[in-house]
Amino acid sequence: MDLFEYQARDLFEAHQIPVLAGAVAATPEAAEVAAAKMGGKVVVKAQVKIGGRGKAGGVKLAENAADAKEKAKAILGMDIKGHTVHQVMIAQAAPIAAEYYMAILLDRANRNFLVMASVAGGMEIEEVAHKTPEKLARVGIDPNKGIDKAKALEIAKSGQFPSDVQEQVADVLIKLWAAFVAEDATLMEINPLVKTEDGKVVALDGKVTLDENAGFRQPKHESLIDHASTNPLEALAKEKNLNYVKLDGEVGIIGNGAGLVMSTLDVVAYAGEKYGVKPANFLDIGGGASAEVMANGLSIILGDPDVRSVFVNVFGGITACDAVANGIVQALEILGSKATKPIVVRLDGNNVIEGRKILNDAAHPLVQQLDTMDGAAAKAAELAAK
Repeated sequence: MDLFEYQARDLFEAHQIPVLAGAVAATPEAAEVAAAKMGGKVVVKAQVKIGGRGKAGGVKLAENAADAKEKAKAILGMDIKGHTVHQVMIAQAAPIAAEYYMAILLDRANRNFLVMASVAGGMEIEEVAHKTPEKLARVGIDPNKGIDKAKALEIAKSGQFPSDVQEQVADVLIKLWAAFVAEDATLMEINPLVKTEDGKVVALDGKVTLDENAGFRQPKHESLIDHASTNPLEALAKEKNLNYVKLDGEVGIIGNGAGLVMSTLDVVAYAGEKYGVKPANFLDIGGGASAEVMANGLSIILGDPDVRSVFVNVFGGITACDAVANGIVQALEILGSKATKPIVVRLDGNNVIEGRKILNDAAHPLVQQLDTMDGAAAKAAELAAK
């Protein structure tokens, strides 16, 4: 789960990482009030979960509270790369002497954590790595050891931070690591981390990604979810503990096991090229899913207005094919007249004969069975195109 900048700022503050005053506003009037409390001169920032806000005109300096109101009025409602601005952050302005970069992230390739630090802050880190790689320190972190004072100072020196700020930078890094661990994050980035004219080091802008798989031990993270932009089908699937991701195609997909579902996406995408259709979703019902889980998954996919056909691709293992077949029949009974989209089913593996017989006996007019994955994908794509 990605956080808005104002949420990242609040999280940093909660972990004693130095930040400037900030507030969030959904109206120009609220922006004016917040700016007045901060002394007038502020930065008005669009709150969208995408980069390039400044280039798009979504970040503006306001000289006083009245100006902040006008700047907020100009930014609210703006479209930035397909994201509508519903809120702005009012951030206290700071006299900046230097800009730095700092981030901690999950390094999946090396199966540990990685700190990236640079004196070239304010820029996209990819650009820094490409143009001036000598200015970017990349230091692996042993999760069993973490970041202590010695490690933090080592990183600060590797990142070529000036000697007069190394102690402060190290202190920020230690606190950022503590926050990273405590909040079950996969990314915590400060860009820029600034040195103000009075010599203080402050986190001016933050980007945070939290691991949703750790939600069971982070109940407070529920309040950080942006429900306004959450796809309602994804929200419903989450309530039912289904692994579902909405895509922009027309062929709904259900499979058991992430590997099989990913393969199914590829096969449907290939078959769909002939008809101009694509996969509409990722939905993994899991290796031990019950008939009820299959019914829930099918209900969600059939409720997607973009879906024109459904491909159920199951290899029976722990989830036997007869249980899957019963789930399909139950789902169609529950949906009744609301089920209007053709369903192509490919069953194989454990109890496949029983599963196919259940579907044949039900003889539902929407259901077709095919023996092969390629054949079923082609039929689902063909039906979606019709």
